[in-house]
Amino acid sequence: MKAEIISLGASVPEKTVTNDDLSKIMDTNDEWIRTRTGIRERHISGEDIPDEEKIFSLSLDACEKALKRAEEMAEAGAARSFKGREDIELVIVATSTPDFSFPATACRLQEALGLKAAAAFDISLACTGFIAALGTADAYIRAGIYKNALVVGADALSRLTDWGDRGTAVLFGDGAGAAVLGASDGDSGVITSILHSAGSGAGALYSKAMYFNEAEKAAMAMDGKRVYDFAVRKTPEVIREALEAAEGQEVKFFVLHQANIRIIEAVAKRLKEPMEKFPHNIERYGNTSAASIPILLDELSREGKIEKGDLLCLSGFGAGLAYGAILLKY
Repeated sequence: MKAEIISLGASVPEKTVTNDDLSKIMDTNDEWIRTRTGIRERHISGEDIPDEEKIFSLSLDACEKALKRAEEMAEAGAARSFKGREDIELVIVATSTPDFSFPATACRLQEALGLKAAAAFDISLACTGFIAALGTADAYIRAGIYKNALVVGADALSRLTDWGDRGTAVLFGDGAGAAVLGASDGDSGVITSILHSAGSGAGALYSKAMYFNEAEKAAMAMDGKRVYDFAVRKTPEVIREALEAAEGQEVKFFVLHQANIRIIEAVAKRLKEPMEKFPHNIERYGNTSAASIPILLDELSREGKIEKGDLLCLSGFGAGLAYGAILLKY
């Protein structure tokens, strides 16, 4: 048995901040940002969402969408192990910007979603978080401990943004993405899951914040060149490692963490694959950290660009410095 994706859901705040909006508060402009990052706009949690509910509310919305689609599939007989949300036995939330130090966001979601029988915990691995959470859920399902899981990637990095630092402020947005997983003994599901870290580079991207209010908040610090060089070098390596399990099958899409369009282009070039295989939405959402991969997957699914049986390679990279890849059949 292995974990397969049954359904997906995503949520972003209504408030949109464009590059032109940023040019009014810092020394930058739309062309400077777009040519260096590929970003045109990003969604930011506004004052309409209480600070103690920023991650919770985005995650809850994404989960409800994913569960609704899974329940519709179950009614149509298209979900094997999943019959309804009462079958969810595990909730994992990947976030580095939780509303509280504790309890875990996953525990709050468990209560709100009525998942009474589920175990629940959080993972903190920044932009690689969703890869770690999906791989962890797959391990539990392979071990026969659980059959159905709910995995979430959510971050609100606007909480940590120094809006006077154009090197970081232009990059990040807020959002959440969720996946309902089920046990599969067929062709679909996770084929291999790989996670690495280079702790010697941990100082290249960090924040000292432990919880989020104006008195205690610590803006993130990033050595942009070091992170870029790491991502361009290590991401192709871990993808090649994952592709060893492909057994000659062709990957339809490489779904990468949406950090910078230049990184995605460089990875495609090093892998000698066309950019058409590297879908992206960074231009509309910016870097949403742990949420970027599930948001993109949800978009691809809703637009009918991925179908059951498609081979996908997911890859995340970021603070830690952590990086990983998952090869799966959708």
